[in-house]
Amino acid sequence: MLQRQMGRTHYSSAVETQASTVFLAKVFNWMAIGLGLTAIIAYAVSSAMTPQSLAANRGLLFMLMFAELGLVVYLSARIEKMAPSTATGLFLLYSALNGVTLSWVLIIYTATSVAATFMVTAGMFGAMAVYGFVTKKDLSSWGSFLFMGLIGIVIASVVNIFLGSSQMSWIISGIGVIVFTGLTAYDVQDITRMGASSLMKEGEGAVKKMAILGALRLYLDFINLFLMLLRFMGNRD
Repeated sequence: MLQRQMGRTHYSSAVETQASTVFLAKVFNWMAIGLGLTAIIAYAVSSAMTPQSLAANRGLLFMLMFAELGLVVYLSARIEKMAPSTATGLFLLYSALNGVTLSWVLIIYTATSVAATFMVTAGMFGAMAVYGFVTKKDLSSWGSFLFMGLIGIVIASVVNIFLGSSQMSWIISGIGVIVFTGLTAYDVQDITRMGASSLMKEGEGAVKKMAILGALRLYLDFINLFLMLLRFMGNRD
């Protein structure tokens, strides 16, 4: 009887692990699509712009940033009530808008430093994603600490828009690297658990929406980690 019960437990664990792996693959696929779209849009827009047009359209940049923030908040809060196609469309729209804002980065920094920073970001992100997936340690306790750090970064960044302090910018970037590196591992573990549950209990449409939400979380971790590292590694044209 004990052996049978142990066999059932082992089977259930194997099924859950397989479900988590399948769901995480969906999440990373959508994340890759979002990053690819962002890169294409950023390159296309930066190719058509000059430093002079950049200076002349700073107001547009801030408008796009606020639009992106609104999209993230709306998608995160309302995704359960959306159709899967709507959630997908909003995620792709966000990725495209972010490509427009990141085109400024390609104009300001040299292509070599952007490429080098991207490779470092990919390595750090990949390492922490693997850690978040394979570790047996419960990372739930990281959540509140990292969220407080994220709020602090947002507030400090807004304040520094008016102060224009380069020293404060470096401090924000240093803290940001730590926060978004930790968030990558935390989010991967949380998304993995969420995926195991949704694949076994939810319908296909709900699973797709959860995968989109997970992709958005990891996309934001990657992009923000990239931007924080770029402040240290980037060389300006």
